[in-house]
Amino acid sequence: MKSCFTILAALTAAATFVSSDVSGAERRVVVWSEATAPKDVYPNDINGAVAEGLKSLDGWEVIKAGIDDPDQGLSDERLNNCDVLVWWGHTRHGQVKDELARKIVRRVKEDGMGFVSLHSAHFAKPNIALMSQLETSKQLLEKVQPKGRVAAWGNYLGDSVTLKVTVTDPSHPIAQGIQEFLINHDERYCDPYAVPSPETVVFEGDAALKDGSVDHSQVGLCWTIGKGKMFYFQAGHETNPVFFDANVRKIIANAVRWAAPQVPAR
Repeated sequence: MKSCFTILAALTAAATFVSSDVSGAERRVVVWSEATAPKDVYPNDINGAVAEGLKSLDGWEVIKAGIDDPDQGLSDERLNNCDVLVWWGHTRHGQVKDELARKIVRRVKEDGMGFVSLHSAHFAKPNIALMSQLETSKQLLEKVQPKGRVAAWGNYLGDSVTLKVTVTDPSHPIAQGIQEFLINHDERYCDPYAVPSPETVVFEGDAALKDGSVDHSQVGLCWTIGKGKMFYFQAGHETNPVFFDANVRKIIANAVRWAAPQVPAR
């Protein structure tokens, strides 16, 4: 009997951070992904791993959403009651509805919803649309792949072994409690990054390559888009358990707190 109660309690606790939109929490964060991460690395997909890492946020309801859910996981009601949207995508960017991306941009620019973009979500429709709200240097656009594309990097290579993340703006709220750390990471994105000039670069990184060399790049960048705050974190390739790392989870939790509007969405 005792074991039954223990299992029931665990299931109840898990449901509080991945399920319904009915909660007494003051704030709400929605974690979105596209169900393409390897099951042996992310059995509950990346949104599940990130949501689990955010469950320690006091006063927050954490909701797991995905592209295969009704309304692609973001009904008008859910989006309008979302304080911060966390987004990871990779191979299904084109399946995201254009109208949904436009709604996300409106929520950020006009209502102050926060947006946290992770790794390959740099090419997600809402990420590109948000980065297109500000001007990007033409010189940067000439140096990325594909050429002329907003939110593109200089290169994308699967030749790295580890990524050492360093704090470059220790006074920033997203850097709170973070020291230099190392993660296994198979893929590197190479500077430059064709985006508007960030307000600050909170983190930079050194990718150790298989040939023994090191590649330096930006890792965590912040902007204000209209009324909303936006943070992009470069690490997070799906073949590595990056989103189970305690430091990465703390960074995302800090980013959610930082990006939240002053007035809750509901």
